[in-house]
Amino acid sequence: MKFSTSLFTTLGLIAYVSAQQVGTLTAETRPKLTWQKCTKGGSCQSQAASIVLDANWRWLHSTSSATNCYDGNKWDKTLCPDNVTCAKNCAVDGANYSGTYGISTTGTGVTHKFVQKDQYGTNVGSRVYLMDTTDSKYELFMLKNKEFTFDVDVSKLTCGLNGALYFVSMAADGGLSTEPNNKAGAKYGTGYCDAQCPHDIKFIKGEANTEGWEGSATDANAGNGKYGTCCAEMDIWEANNYSTAYTPHPCSSPEGSAYRCSGTECGDGDARYSSVCDKDGCDINPWRMGNRTFYGPGSSFTINTNEKITVVTQFITKDGTAAGDLVEIRRKWVQGGKVFENAPVNIPGIPSVNSITDAFCDSAKTVFGDRNAHKEKGGLVKMGKAMDKGMVLVMSIWADFAVRMLWLDSDWPLDKPNTDLGVSRGSCATTSGEPKELIANSPNAQVAFSNIRFGDIDSTYSGTPVNPNPGSSSSSVVPTSTVVPTTTVKPTSTVPTTTAQPTTTAPSGGNIGKWQQCGGINWGGSGTCVSGSTCTKLNDYYSQCL
Repeated sequence: MKFSTSLFTTLGLIAYVSAQQVGTLTAETRPKLTWQKCTKGGSCQSQAASIVLDANWRWLHSTSSATNCYDGNKWDKTLCPDNVTCAKNCAVDGANYSGTYGISTTGTGVTHKFVQKDQYGTNVGSRVYLMDTTDSKYELFMLKNKEFTFDVDVSKLTCGLNGALYFVSMAADGGLSTEPNNKAGAKYGTGYCDAQCPHDIKFIKGEANTEGWEGSATDANAGNGKYGTCCAEMDIWEANNYSTAYTPHPCSSPEGSAYRCSGTECGDGDARYSSVCDKDGCDINPWRMGNRTFYGPGSSFTINTNEKITVVTQFITKDGTAAGDLVEIRRKWVQGGKVFENAPVNIPGIPSVNSITDAFCDSAKTVFGDRNAHKEKGGLVKMGKAMDKGMVLVMSIWADFAVRMLWLDSDWPLDKPNTDLGVSRGSCATTSGEPKELIANSPNAQVAFSNIRFGDIDSTYSGTPVNPNPGSSSSSVVPTSTVVPTTTVKPTSTVPTTTAQPTTTAPSGGNIGKWQQCGGINWGGSGTCVSGSTCTKLNDYYSQCL
């Protein structure tokens, strides 16, 4: 999921950033959120929990006064002469979730507003974690041989915005028990990490990140320190109204908590592939994989993003137990009482599967011309090792100050022609996604997550199956997160950026299933599309039954 948390920005008179001591100037009342644990047979039990705001957004001030420890994008040199002293001198305070951050809950749902103004300034974006039922630690999800389901409304998320739901390998207590200078812990949202090894986290492993800190040239409230904070990341859902993707990001660092990196192991700039984590990940994005009419706004799309969507993600193991190796990540969609399998890949050279496996990742990396860091970092088996330790649920909304979310919903990288396979990732213009314009023009943008369910495979959703066997994989999956490059991904192939142009036949009673290939240069098959679908040319190499 993600470039770096510096992309979640807060503007205002008070610095809402992370700390390790606990302040008492603002009350901390965490919003309640109910979710469900389900078992086979359709039995689901409600869990009374809450959400907590990430410490990187919170007001950080002196332990003895209201003096800011961090103001604009600079540290106070008196309070923070070094990393350890800063952690002892500065306190993170409570939060006004709705008034300051635009975060609200309604029983089983949470809504994140993109822009929220209060008397102190303007907050942009937010990130929260799900607490356990004791309200003292983060809930840890053991994902292997289970499924995770939620409802989402992205209808108010335009090009350049991302309403994200994902899991990271954070410590359940936010580092409270292992970091002597951390007195705040999970109750105040400490301990964040992800596969991008972000440098903009103000406190890592109980110490401030003041050493080598440089303020951002494009973001008046963010910066980067010497250290990054790395851990495995499972992006379930990165999306707006136009594009979506899901992506596993394994790491070679120890599982179960943040790893503080420095130097080349952070994978900055040209050292990207020296990182301890797979920053690119292995993503399925329907548009990028050749399915231009599967996901988008309006009834002409299979999944209509103007309406609420139920997203199901299944984590399949080799032996069908929680102890087995992770071998597949499947996706199903539910909308209007119908269950849709994920559309299969429609890219020449990549098998027509509809779920993430190591074989799919190897093939996609080869065809797109990307380095296979996913395999180098251990692939799905290593991702499963992080799941064995339990992973923390994260929900957020953000704008991208680095590359304007082009990696999700437009063409990326820009130095490649959009006819190269894998470059086109969505229908948004390459000029879209400028954060300042989004803040000015889309202040009412928001994402709403609701009805979170977790449990046995096929226990958390219901509906009438629509296309039970769309691809050659053993079941079904869809995109929910994509590579989150901070520099460049290196795709190289050939897919057009325009929407598919229907050019052929609408046979009745054919033998080629909906979503399957039905033509194109070098295609060796034969037959016609089944009734109700039409062979549609996507490019010279690929036509598909739609």
